[in-house]
Amino acid sequence: METEFTRLLLGNDLRRLKNAQRVLEAVTDQKSFDQLFGLIFHRERPLVMRAADAIEKITIEKKEYLAPHKDQLMAILRSADHIELKWHLAQLLPRLTLSPQEIADVWHRLTYWALNRNESKIVRVNALQGLFDISRLHPEWKKDFAQTIAAVEREPIPSLQARIRKLRRLARV
Repeated sequence: METEFTRLLLGNDLRRLKNAQRVLEAVTDQKSFDQLFGLIFHRERPLVMRAADAIEKITIEKKEYLAPHKDQLMAILRSADHIELKWHLAQLLPRLTLSPQEIADVWHRLTYWALNRNESKIVRVNALQGLFDISRLHPEWKKDFAQTIAAVEREPIPSLQARIRKLRRLARV
């Protein structure tokens, strides 16, 4: 089913966030958010990436919009293979209210992504950010987070090093 969001977001260039601002302005309630969220299951990879990007931006302020989609996000976490979807999942999942088992599942997947040298750098950076966000909400994970940081900081990758410095600054605040 084609929606207004489909028409706004469809395009082949992954680098271009086509009509992103118009999409953000069009999401005004849970119903419109749900329509946008449905696009992360679309067959067109660029559309999925743009929809995930818009979802991530919207839920910075409106985390509650994600709640009805928790089970879907947890399922996607277990099966995601597109880089663009992974990097947004790493940012979205910490915004959910999760059970202890769900936290453990998210934690282990994000840790795997952060430590996996075969993952893209942006997935790894965002996985570190997601782990940090979870550890701030759930202090029992801080020790595990410190171990992950210690393992990743040995790698001479500028984007990872920069994110680790940023997270260390934020941890002191």
